[in-house]
This record gives sequence, structure tokens and C-alpha cells, in this order.
Amino acid sequence: MHQPIDIEALCAERGLRITEQRRVIARVLSDSSDHPDVDSLHARATAIDPGISIATVYRTVRLFEEAGILDRHDFGDGRARYEAAPEAHHDHMIDVESGKVIEFVDPELEALQRQIAERLGYRLVDHRMELFGVRLDRENQPGND
Repeated sequence: MHQPIDIEALCAERGLRITEQRRVIARVLSDSSDHPDVDSLHARATAIDPGISIATVYRTVRLFEEAGILDRHDFGDGRARYEAAPEAHHDHMIDVESGKVIEFVDPELEALQRQIAERLGYRLVDHRMELFGVRLDRENQPGND
């Protein structure tokens, strides 16, 4: 489901100054098909430019997050994970055993969330949903009771 988003172009649109190191970090994020944490981003960025410090990565993701370019997630593993702020809404299913994150869209679920908000007297303007699960085919294996 991952659609590449040009983070460098979003920086330019929002008037952010783009240094060479920020450019590298933006490209790494744009090319990521997963939801990397800062350590993963740092490893990928230093493979391109060994001069990028972990502090630079932290500052850059904070800047991108504040500008609305990145979304920060907590998938229950104690690490902040990042993805380019998507143009189209999606939710996440997190495999608690492997840490794999699956993006999905469910129109029925979206409609139900709007209905719940209206029933409570609100118009839904945004939401995040993160489901945590164990694969069904692993539940019935010996030793998994």
C-alpha cells in the first residue's frame, strides 16, 4: 500500500531550508517502505553520508514532524517510528511477535467511526487506529498457549 512521497519536495513547498544532510535524510525517508525509527534512519543515512550524526537525524525528524511532513507512531515497541504523512488516510495492524506493520484502509470501519462521532455529537476531523495482533496461523501451534 505504501505510496512513495517526495519529502524533499514537501520541504520546499513548506519553505524549509534543505541542507545536504537533510536532503539525504529526506530521501531515505521517501525511499522507506517500512516505518523506521531514528536508529534505522541514521544507519541508512550514514550509508550515504557517513558525516550525518544521530543528533542531526533527531533534529531533522522533529523538524519534519512539526512541519506536518512526517507522522510519528508508537507501535508498542518502545521506539518512535516515522512515515511520510500520507495524502490518503490509512490505519495500521501491528504483528506483536514480528513487529511487522501492515497498512490498511477499510471503508466500513471509516463509516462506523464517523457514525460513532456523530452519535456522540461530533464531526470526526481526524483519527489514528493501530490494531495489535498475533497471526491466526501461529496461535494453534504447540507451545503457543
